[in-house]
Amino acid sequence: MRSVLLFCGSTALVFATATVALAQAAPPAAKAATPSYADVKPGSITYEDVEYPFPVQYLSFTTYGQDVRMAYMDVPPSGAANGHTVVLFHGMNFGGYYWGDTAKVLAKEGFRVIVTDQLGFGRSSKAIIPYNFTDMAYNSRRVLQHLNIAKVAIVGHSMGGMLAARFTTQYPDLVERTVIYNPIGLTDPRFDRPATSVDDAYKRNLTATYEQLGSSYHRYFSHKPSAWKPEYEQWIRQRYAMTLSADWPRLAMVQSLLGQMTYNDPVVYDWAHIKVTTFVYGGREDGEGFAERMKYIADTIPNGKARLQLLPGLGHVPHFEAPDQFYPPLVAFLKEGLRSTAN
Repeated sequence: MRSVLLFCGSTALVFATATVALAQAAPPAAKAATPSYADVKPGSITYEDVEYPFPVQYLSFTTYGQDVRMAYMDVPPSGAANGHTVVLFHGMNFGGYYWGDTAKVLAKEGFRVIVTDQLGFGRSSKAIIPYNFTDMAYNSRRVLQHLNIAKVAIVGHSMGGMLAARFTTQYPDLVERTVIYNPIGLTDPRFDRPATSVDDAYKRNLTATYEQLGSSYHRYFSHKPSAWKPEYEQWIRQRYAMTLSADWPRLAMVQSLLGQMTYNDPVVYDWAHIKVTTFVYGGREDGEGFAERMKYIADTIPNGKARLQLLPGLGHVPHFEAPDQFYPPLVAFLKEGLRSTAN
């Protein structure tokens, strides 16, 4: 039986001083409430109060000497099974829960769909570890081995687009084809600006406001603010609720470490080592220079294995903004893989 893998969005050294700061951190000061979010209650940093579209399962293991568990959803085909699986990797500001509609679309097409929460995200453990894409790829492979899945096609969005590149180059024998969907990390930033301090990022995270958290989501629609829908406000409310939790200092540190990852562990050098057919895909209006860098990815993947398609007028999250435009090319690419592996 074969499968397809979808990936959602830092090799940072954890100094003893950071650990001490975490242990001694006082709960964050109460924030001034406004009518728009005065009713938000403290939320779980493991997303237990966030609705997931399918039952969540867990794989337990030890990493960096810590016992952790990694959450995932295993969605069976709802249409005629085609013998392949799709696993979805999420972006930096989300967990696997935001792939619900995508999983339903692919399951209807006959795919088995595996949706992971990477460590540090969603319902997975919030471990204080040096996060990096190689470990994320390795942990994702653990899930596939646990489920006896031998072949996958990968789709990764945003941060998950970076992970898709790393997984594909680390485990080429597992991967049938890859989709790099509106990725971040399009350049190596280490030579343009100095590294930031984990401890400074931690202090900033502790005092994050509702407005600051909201800006990270609103920018996905900066190309067309009218595309923002009222139901998207739930993303901000969920994130803000966690800042009101007594466990927020731990998550604030985890997010500080994750924030270092895209700087310390770039994947721009992975693209030239991708060997499978790859769909470089997404919304065109995802920031200045985005279209040019997506073309660079497609041109860098060797042997004519890459195909580039950008959807005009759409931004960072087309599967929310315009699902009717987003899904047909994605499904066509993945189903094309069924024909090629059958020959």
